[in-house]
Amino acid sequence: MASRKILYVCQEIMPYLPENELSGLCRRLAQAMQERGNEIRTFMPRYGCINERRNQLHEVIRLSGMNLIIDDNDHQLIIKVASIPSARIQIYFIDNDDYFARKAVLTDESGAYFADNDERAIFFARGVLETVRKLNWAPSVVHCMGWMSAVTPIYLKKVFADDPLFRDVKVVVSLCNDRFDEPLAADFATKIANEGVNDEKLANLATPSYENLYRFVIDYADGVVVASADADQALVEYARQSGKPMLEYQNPDEAECFDNYKRFYEEL
Repeated sequence: MASRKILYVCQEIMPYLPENELSGLCRRLAQAMQERGNEIRTFMPRYGCINERRNQLHEVIRLSGMNLIIDDNDHQLIIKVASIPSARIQIYFIDNDDYFARKAVLTDESGAYFADNDERAIFFARGVLETVRKLNWAPSVVHCMGWMSAVTPIYLKKVFADDPLFRDVKVVVSLCNDRFDEPLAADFATKIANEGVNDEKLANLATPSYENLYRFVIDYADGVVVASADADQALVEYARQSGKPMLEYQNPDEAECFDNYKRFYEEL
């Protein structure tokens, strides 16, 4: 089977954030697909708690400098890159002082979710796709892992649908154990609409809860992966009822796990 170009849009990746089910899977999956002959690009946010010196991040000047308008405000897009030598993979980081300079990931010191997490997700998705355009790199599969990446499928199907780089792309969404308990900002749907998304399905985000967000995203996906044994079972069932191709949970420690991912991409 011919190799594929796979774009991974990840909420977190080890070793840049502590190892957990999601960060470990993102790292192992990207490495496994590259080892199986695929060409990959992997992106994550450059959260302020990531030590740039220790992890040897450096800015890619030729990709940085674009301004993205989120909710009528300009935000500079900064692209950084680092390598994981043991995995022989490169990671691109989406950075911006307004959204990612704080020394935290999704919550403050008291455990409260940041009020602008919705805009951070919008900026991340836009930043990834604008950077891929600058790279002039046409992925055949875009795999979104973690809710911070959840706006990406919407953009691919609505905002970037006519771009030759993305016209034939297949979008995969993972259902992870990444639940947030407080709804995103009440005007989240309006902000997405202002990005050029004209779709009656936006009404489903009138209350932007975790469940509503993922139901919305599944509707835009070409395939769904159950990436955790603890994924929300109501969402898993919603995906099954959608009739879209699904890859049921694969234990990353089982020998056939990543071969099954590869076959799933091919079948799309």
